[in-house]
Amino acid sequence: MEMESKLVAHPRQSGRVSVENLPPSMIRKLANPSRGLNDVIPLWFGEPDRPTPEFICEAAIDSLKAGHTFYKPNLGIEPLRVALADYTNGLYETRFGPENIVVTNSGLVALGLASQCVVNEGDTVVTHAPMWPNLPAIQEVLGAQVVRVPLEMRSGAWRLDLDRLFAACTPETTMMMINSPSNPTGWMLNDVEQQAILDFCRHRGLWLIADEVYNRLVYDAPRAPSFSGKINDDDKVLLVNSFSKTWAMTGWRLGWLTIPKSMEKTFEMLVEYNFSCVPEPTQRAGIVAARDGEQFVSESVARYRQARDCLLEHLANFPRVTCVRPESTFYSWLSLDGMTDSYAFAEQAIHEAKVGMAPGIAFGPEGEGHLRICFAVDTDLIEQAIDRLGPMLR
Repeated sequence: MEMESKLVAHPRQSGRVSVENLPPSMIRKLANPSRGLNDVIPLWFGEPDRPTPEFICEAAIDSLKAGHTFYKPNLGIEPLRVALADYTNGLYETRFGPENIVVTNSGLVALGLASQCVVNEGDTVVTHAPMWPNLPAIQEVLGAQVVRVPLEMRSGAWRLDLDRLFAACTPETTMMMINSPSNPTGWMLNDVEQQAILDFCRHRGLWLIADEVYNRLVYDAPRAPSFSGKINDDDKVLLVNSFSKTWAMTGWRLGWLTIPKSMEKTFEMLVEYNFSCVPEPTQRAGIVAARDGEQFVSESVARYRQARDCLLEHLANFPRVTCVRPESTFYSWLSLDGMTDSYAFAEQAIHEAKVGMAPGIAFGPEGEGHLRICFAVDTDLIEQAIDRLGPMLR
């Protein structure tokens, strides 16, 4: 099933979008009334079903016991900034130092800081779609217009037409925003495509914000391609990452930015005026995750791969369902023949099948006709969910 191929630009706003005019999260709108109910299988949110590993939690507990309850440096404690630079250098053979790292209260906050730094009211931001709705919403709150280039189906896989992406950039465009590996489709840029995007942004003088929070959830490689291994320190590139998905730390709200060294003071001020600093016990947990978490990452990816294959095997039994095998993330992005209202269908599934899914429309108009299932769960739960959904999928 192909998505609508025309470019979609949100109507230009007169000034910034007020908080009152922001649309509610459709996923939370569906999920909140049913949260905590034991009879609903929750596959709507993008998080693992298992808690944070004990060795990570113990680091935070030890930090609290040691009395680490005071303000810390805006950009993060030095040991964590070093650990994150070393972690990235080990993955991508880069040469980042602690001065390239900004520790943030979540990947989402990192995206907000990056956008505050480079987006002005009246700017145009070019991105791809469907997309996690928070990413374009951040730009709209800042007063920017968002132009969305839909992904296309090619040879049974989602792909981004780079010619159309580049053609969408006008003289008013100041920034390109890329999320790869991508939520909700599991689509991923390759190295050649990343280099082409980087070269284009350099030529046009555009900022590039790259959301790479799913870079370890890849099924045919130890990591996803990253812009980090292609950039120079004078490139106008800001990289966003998070502890949430890689180390099962969604509730900790811990993320980081990789920035040009020359912007260290700028981000120090932005952090001060946004959240001051990240609590030290959280940062101490982050050090242990980045330093000692490789076995957990490998085990998690193996478990998600098994759940993905189980889900796809069962979905293949329903002729109405079309689902591309995701090469990354822990999401299945499926279309259902004859479904025209994904929100209504997802709401019906909660009441009739007791299964929670994310409606495709939550990820923009390009997502209508689709559903997102998070398969970061055990296979027995996948089988139970599909068994319940069977009558609705036939």
